[in-house]
Amino acid sequence: MSQALLQPEWSADDLKRAIKSAGVALWTWIVDDDTFVMDTKAYELWDIGVETDLTFEHLSAKVHPADRDRVRAAFVAARGIDGPFEIDFRILTDASDVRWISARGQGNEGDAATKKMTGIFLDVTGRKQAEEGHELLAGEMSHRVKNLLALASGLTHITSRATQTKEEMAQQLTQRLTALGRAHELVRPLPDGQGNAALLGDLFTVLLAPYDNVGAFAGRIRVAVPRMGLGEKAATSLALVVHELATNSLKYGALSNDVGLLDISGAVVEDHVEIIWNEQGGETAEPLASTEGYGSKLLHRTVSGQLGGAISYDWVEGGVIVTLKFKASCLTS
Repeated sequence: MSQALLQPEWSADDLKRAIKSAGVALWTWIVDDDTFVMDTKAYELWDIGVETDLTFEHLSAKVHPADRDRVRAAFVAARGIDGPFEIDFRILTDASDVRWISARGQGNEGDAATKKMTGIFLDVTGRKQAEEGHELLAGEMSHRVKNLLALASGLTHITSRATQTKEEMAQQLTQRLTALGRAHELVRPLPDGQGNAALLGDLFTVLLAPYDNVGAFAGRIRVAVPRMGLGEKAATSLALVVHELATNSLKYGALSNDVGLLDISGAVVEDHVEIIWNEQGGETAEPLASTEGYGSKLLHRTVSGQLGGAISYDWVEGGVIVTLKFKASCLTS
């Protein structure tokens, strides 16, 4: 005889061991007098002491207020039908923790005369938390994509107005989007309340690395800023700021030749973070027309609007000193 056709006889002990290993809790509800009978596992699951006169109303008081009416309605509806039912809901433990319960049962056990329902409780907290995490992640990803698309659209508009040819526009837009991409790659959780994205120094170092990798001239960019974490929004905005400053320097300032130096330092002053962008070895000592263009407008808008700060220029012989001030609270958002 095929083994698939064999009908094993499970002993009571076998069933008890299977139920225990699966974490299943048993219950019976006598509808007429509202008596609710549960096994020891169920009392443990609901975080209540063993009651000799437990009722459905007594038990429903432990259900999360947001789910209570839904659970009562489901149980009342299920007792009037024959067949299986299932409902997931939250309960509150004595420690005010939220626990997810799945109640599965059989209405009337196929016999309306019994007016009795039996079933099981399962702790599905882990599964529900995973589902909520996936929903949160999906929502966050959707939010990020929308923000990036809006930002890319704005950059395209600004770049198109600031360039003369399609080749120039493609080059500048690609550079700006690449800078955003580098900043996005830095986003990661940081320990000890340091923020939830990149470290400030890492952001400057990564974004400026392409300008510093020129053979014998490598090392002419120095970064010494406070160790602090950046929020994702701030990291993206600051990436644009760094890119615009580096682009101007590459065109007209210290990075436009082989001998220029760029020194970036910073300090925390009360509730602000001050960054000094100091270029030496450039060829100009007077304001550039580029500081009045669309790139400059983007720069000022980003610094003042999104980072709650200000930007100022001090033109000196052979270079420029750019002072950036940001609200510390804006950098961690």
